[in-house]
Amino acid sequence: MSGISIGVLAVQGDVAENISATRMAMDELGVEGIVSEVKTPEQISDLDGLVIPGGESTVIGTLSLINGSLKKIKEKIASGMPVLGTCAGMILLSKKAKDRVVGDMEQPLLDYLDIKIERNAFGRQKNSFEADVSLEKIGIPNFRGVFIRAPSVVDAGKTVEVLSKIDEKIVAVRQGNIIGTSFHPELTEDLSLHKYFVNLVQKKN
Repeated sequence: MSGISIGVLAVQGDVAENISATRMAMDELGVEGIVSEVKTPEQISDLDGLVIPGGESTVIGTLSLINGSLKKIKEKIASGMPVLGTCAGMILLSKKAKDRVVGDMEQPLLDYLDIKIERNAFGRQKNSFEADVSLEKIGIPNFRGVFIRAPSVVDAGKTVEVLSKIDEKIVAVRQGNIIGTSFHPELTEDLSLHKYFVNLVQKKN
């Protein structure tokens, strides 16, 4: 196979939207490769990059734990595979998650991004909103963020670079080849973040 292989973890959530955004980003950049749904450890083992979409992080984590995908994702991240985690995807990548109402969540996590997450930090579904965010540090000065039951980062370790804040809440981070956002870049027309991720994957290969 020529080109790069990017997978979208297809357990639950905005899978189709992320596949579409990643494909369009690759087309616009003139990057060859394939974008596919992945669920099994076997599919994940062949990837050059992975997108973990927004959705329900507890469901995604539990189902991925059951079929062995979480373990395989951890191995691939450890070997340097770039990952983009949006909303629930960022929660799944974190070391610790708590809910503003419920408290500590005993949910399966990848335990890789050195961050502590507060789930539903901006309120529940009815408090969803859009806002302009700046991702200047990765060359995206203005991005329209779609926040749906969005988490925020309440604590970030020394190796974590804060990329963006809104109302003093951290909403985007980078640690090595891992990008996490509170918002849903796949739900906008703007492909900048997916393009940045595709470039990251290409550089790594």
